[in-house]
Formats: sequence, C-alpha cells, structure tokens
Amino acid sequence: MGLEAKAGSRIKALSGGQRRRLDVALGVIGGPELLLLDEPTTGFDPAARRQFWDLIRALAEEGTTILLTTHYLEEAETLADRLAVVTAGRIVAEGPPAALRERYGTEATVGWTEPDGTPRTERTDTPTRTVAALMHRFDGEIPGLRVSRPTLEDVYLRLTGQEDAR
Repeated sequence: MGLEAKAGSRIKALSGGQRRRLDVALGVIGGPELLLLDEPTTGFDPAARRQFWDLIRALAEEGTTILLTTHYLEEAETLADRLAVVTAGRIVAEGPPAALRERYGTEATVGWTEPDGTPRTERTDTPTRTVAALMHRFDGEIPGLRVSRPTLEDVYLRLTGQEDAR
C-alpha cells in the first residue's frame, strides 16, 4: 500500500490518506473471501488510488468477492464487473458498466467551431451522420471537431435525476 517508509511510525503520525491505506492493508490481511469497501480511496492521491486499484484487481483475480461503494465513477467503471446505481435507497439500474452506458447514455455530443469563431455543440443519437453533414458543409476539415460519448458519470446523473446538476 505504499507505506513502507512509514513502517516504524505511529498511526497518529500518518496523514489521512496514509491512514486510509493502512485501513485497506489491514482489511486484506489473511486473504478474505469477501471484502466490503466503503469509499476506500477517499483521501488517496492519484498514485495511491492506482496502486489500490491494482490491489483490488489482484484480489478479484484470486477469487475474492468485493463489494465496493464509491462516488468516483471512474473507479467503479475501472474495477466493477457489475454495478448498481442507488438513489433514495432504491436500485434504479444495475449491470456491467458498459451496458449501462449503452442503455442510458445514448446521445453523443458533437462540437465544432463555426467560421466566425463561435463554438457550437449538438447532442445526437447519430454522431457519424452529424460529422458527415459537417464535413460536407465545411468542405472537408471541421474546425475544433470533438465527439464525446456519455460517461458513466453522465449516466449516473441521468438515472438519479440530476442531469442538469452540471
């Protein structure tokens, strides 16, 4: 867990993130069959978070069942085979992350820059068709072109009725 340099330190001398890493380390000692993790990477720096993800993947490959609660949707998408979106105490959707994105995140956003410099965006279920029309209109290269698909976070916001929370 990246705490080797702190091996001789007292717990009260550890930072908050280091204490969280110690909690995780203590939880996995002995190779549990079931591991319950509630917001385990809160307070982790990016390097510690990635190291934790590697540990979780290794435990899962060894057969440990892991129940993870997190508000970090990138973390959920990276680690989970299946996930459930819970709002107001009810499961509103469940399944593999990619399937949830496909089912609830159908619209892509196509963005470009008009000749006068005005940025434009369009939400569409047919981004390829939109890009093709723009290519025809611009006679080739489309200035500032970007196409983005909904993220798991976008899906979560839609499913929990917070889509306009941005």
